[in-house]
Amino acid sequence: MAKQQLLLLLSSLGSMVLFTLVTVPAAVPVLGSHWPLSGPVTVAVYATLALRHRFPLGTVGVATIGSLVLLADGMVYPVTLLALFCALYWVALDSSPVRTLVVGVTVKATLLVGSLFTHPGMTGVVIVMWAALAVTTGSAARSHRAYVAEADERARRAERAREEEANRRVAEERLRIARELHDAVGHHVALINVQAGALGCLLEDEDRSQAMESVAHIQQASEEALEELRLTVGLLRQPGTPESAEPAEPVPGLDRLGDLICSFAGTGLQVTREVTGRARPLPEAVELTAYRVIQESLTNIRKHAGCVPAIVRLGYGPGALRLAVEDEGEAAARGSGRRAVVGMAGVSTVGGHGIVGMRERVTAVGGRLAVGPRPEGGYRVFAELPLRSAGIEGA
Repeated sequence: MAKQQLLLLLSSLGSMVLFTLVTVPAAVPVLGSHWPLSGPVTVAVYATLALRHRFPLGTVGVATIGSLVLLADGMVYPVTLLALFCALYWVALDSSPVRTLVVGVTVKATLLVGSLFTHPGMTGVVIVMWAALAVTTGSAARSHRAYVAEADERARRAERAREEEANRRVAEERLRIARELHDAVGHHVALINVQAGALGCLLEDEDRSQAMESVAHIQQASEEALEELRLTVGLLRQPGTPESAEPAEPVPGLDRLGDLICSFAGTGLQVTREVTGRARPLPEAVELTAYRVIQESLTNIRKHAGCVPAIVRLGYGPGALRLAVEDEGEAAARGSGRRAVVGMAGVSTVGGHGIVGMRERVTAVGGRLAVGPRPEGGYRVFAELPLRSAGIEGA
């Protein structure tokens, strides 16, 4: 870009120097012999250049008329031609292509006709060629300036797009970390809360064996909560931080569903599992989403419905995994934590972050989620997670 500007400047300066060397030797003797007319005309023409920004066409007109007057006065190459060429350059630089073409053709035709009357021969051709060079140079400078402006605008748009993309990725990462904290740590903290409440009652009854069992559950849930928190906070490490030498914790999946159900059994929640279809490995994103939905659903049951029986249904279809978590509690006993219907079924969401997090997880893998009361009592969480988008074909 800088090199093009330098070449353009050198070309313009070279043209002006060459024009001066050609015209001045021929114009000076005539200027001295016709001073009463040529002097004021020359001064007037060059003085109007100061008004070129406010009256560009007027400047060109004055310079053209002055050049014709000096041609008629006997100058072969009037000294006002330099002012005329500069005025043409500035018009071409600041005007539209159509306007530049009209002005340039008009001025060149006028100079050619005038020179043919006053100095028949090659004089008119030379003057027209110099005028054409001035117009062409101005047009090239205008095109280059427009190109530079467009390139700068594209760079600004690209920078804004990069900033927006970076902000979007940061927002997505924040949501992902928030979901992990809520689903993983929140689950264990909820179990700790339940066990701590039970422990208080047992200590009042002086049932030491069951109290010790509750303490063991609290200790185990606390350790798991701290481990989940450590792994989630690890997501916040800055780029370039050395990787830990410890092996990465596997992403929770349906293979850990048995351990999850056992953790709730320790709190008094009896959960049964039903599987239809041929169980098989699923994409990691689907496995994690299914695990978190079941985890959040069972946590809500234990928090809001107590120790009512619950059932987890898994259906492995050819193109989707369908899961449902149902309980037999009373709808009125749930409180505000599990109200309304959620997700892709088209009903608005009311409630806490857990339901919102489930909806975001299911939507992220292209599935649908519905939560609501069952006609026979209790609540039901249903999710359908597609497999075809991940290239998994069922039997």
